[in-house]
Amino acid sequence: QLQACGGGLVQAGGSLRLSCAASGRTFSSSGMGWFRQAPGKEREFVVAITWSGDSTGYAASVKGRFTISRDNAKNTLYLQMRSLKPEDTAIYYCAAARSGAYSVYAGTYDYWGQGTQVTVSS
Repeated sequence: QLQACGGGLVQAGGSLRLSCAASGRTFSSSGMGWFRQAPGKEREFVVAITWSGDSTGYAASVKGRFTISRDNAKNTLYLQMRSLKPEDTAIYYCAAARSGAYSVYAGTYDYWGQGTQVTVSS
C-alpha cells in the first residue's frame, strides 16, 4: 500500500515536498514514479526513479523545478517541487512499478497511492 501526503495550497513560485510512504510490503526493488491529474485532463507522467535511485526521468514541464528521491531504508519516496506554477495544480499520485527500472508509462505501475492535492494559486 502507498500513502501520499504533503500536498496543499501554495502561491506561484512556492515550494512543496510530497512524500509517499509504503506499508505492508517493501518497494525497495521497484522503480517508482509520480503522476498527476488535473481537472478535466488525463493522468500524466511527472517523474520516476529506478529502484536504486541512480537514474531518474522527468517530464519536460517539470525538469529543473522538481526533484525525485527515495529512501529505501524508510520505504519512502519524495518529490520536492520548487518554483511552482498554476499549471502544476493537480492531484499527485505515487506509484510502484513491476520492475526496478523507471517508466513513463502508467500501465507499467502495479501499485498506486490515493493521491494528494496540490493547488498553486496565481
